[in-house]
Amino acid sequence: MAEHLVHTTSGTVRGTRRGDRVDYLGIPYAQPPVGPLRLKRAVPVTPWDGVLDARDYGACPVQYNNGAVVGREDCLTVNVQRPLSGDRLPVFVWIYGGGYNTGSSSDEMYRGEAFVRDGILFFSFNYRTNVLGFYDFTTYPGCDDTDSNCGLSDQILALNWIRENVEAFGGDPDRITIGGESAGGSSVINMLACPGARGTFTRAIVESGLPNCVMTHRTARENIDLFLEGMHWSTADLHRLHTEDPRLFLNGHEYVTARHQYKNPGMFLPGPVQDDLMPLRPLEAIAQGSADGIPLMIGTNMHEGTMFVHPENTGFPNSWSMIAQMLEKNDCADRLPPIAWYYHKQSQRAREAFRTAASATPAIGDARGFDTEPFIRFATDYAFEMPAIRTASAQKRHTNDVWMYRYELITAAGYETGMGASHAFELPFVFEKPDHHFSRMMLRGESANLFTRMTQTIHGDWVSFIKTGEPNSDWPRFEGADSPVRIYDRITRTERLDRRELMNIWADMHFYED
Repeated sequence: MAEHLVHTTSGTVRGTRRGDRVDYLGIPYAQPPVGPLRLKRAVPVTPWDGVLDARDYGACPVQYNNGAVVGREDCLTVNVQRPLSGDRLPVFVWIYGGGYNTGSSSDEMYRGEAFVRDGILFFSFNYRTNVLGFYDFTTYPGCDDTDSNCGLSDQILALNWIRENVEAFGGDPDRITIGGESAGGSSVINMLACPGARGTFTRAIVESGLPNCVMTHRTARENIDLFLEGMHWSTADLHRLHTEDPRLFLNGHEYVTARHQYKNPGMFLPGPVQDDLMPLRPLEAIAQGSADGIPLMIGTNMHEGTMFVHPENTGFPNSWSMIAQMLEKNDCADRLPPIAWYYHKQSQRAREAFRTAASATPAIGDARGFDTEPFIRFATDYAFEMPAIRTASAQKRHTNDVWMYRYELITAAGYETGMGASHAFELPFVFEKPDHHFSRMMLRGESANLFTRMTQTIHGDWVSFIKTGEPNSDWPRFEGADSPVRIYDRITRTERLDRRELMNIWADMHFYED
């Protein structure tokens, strides 16, 4: 690998040595999705002549970041980080989250130095988000020149590029693990289901993924109607999708995100739709064997819903009237009484446990607003816990190699803010990032020893799974809704969680599927 040159199927790239690793950053895997390729599926990059100096990360997709518009349309790049030496290395491919709204492979949290240090070849890539990646205009008059699932097509093309070039970078094609969190976890589930991704990976890790965020064209169209309102457009203005500055589309997108829960409570936005790229809904496809033989590690966080349930502009239903509307729209209004009973009971248990723990630590305040507790529990189970168990159960039909975890660590900041063990709170330990701003916020008031112990456990389990296909010898395989689960907490343990009552409450209910 003289001068750290690698000959890929797209052309030669030059890497940059940084200590004991070599980085190849910002490698194009697709043609720039601009001009006639805007709102079209990804097209393989045209091979280049000469040597591409892959020194810096590419631009992120167009999105809001702390109120500012950042990114470019020309964003479809892949990054590679590898140890300085070694061959037939185990491979980890990371897919970022961000609700399909935001995200970038260049985020400091998602850089793979800790995995490279442990002898792993690390890949990440950008895919289009929000309007340009996951809005479906294909059912509207005059939009025949647009495609559905553009962002999904980016992911599929990126995985195929990685599979084609993994050996050139020193990777083992028989040990390719894909992983992601939140929308990245959802994307991993989608890749388990999509025919176009078949054969591009051999293992999968899902952190807080949502398999039920796939929409039909009809439900997607209801949200596009809101987008038109936000843009002050009629259908006659849709031709402007090809001529306007794409940054302006974020105005319409913000309008949708502020209102869609009140129009279709419990619907995820944006997200992929069922089409030829995804002929079956993910759980249906997985149950039928779309990922036959793929080992799966999947889990959730105990208080996912605290990130999403808010008094206004809520990400999930924040009142019983919204839950009733959600159930009625999906032909299961008769399930409201048992659901209300169950979540009042669960919130009372959570209230008692939270206040007991808080009172045992006088410096920690009880900041959680318990008037929202039933809806936080509802959101956690509806969006994450119940779908994770369904996903594990579906894959269990086709391999015994399925493991489940739950992240339950509540830090001092978790008590102070009322966030608990919330969505994405495991990421600093997965990537070993104590100095990231999110990590500093989450770990405020905690000892460095806690970070070291949690990282050794969580990151260590991820590394073991990536290398061997098994996370930990003390972690039993998934058996069902009353299965042993790996609990990540101040004292990590294996515990049998009986979630059969939870699954019975949600049995036979499906949302926004027709």
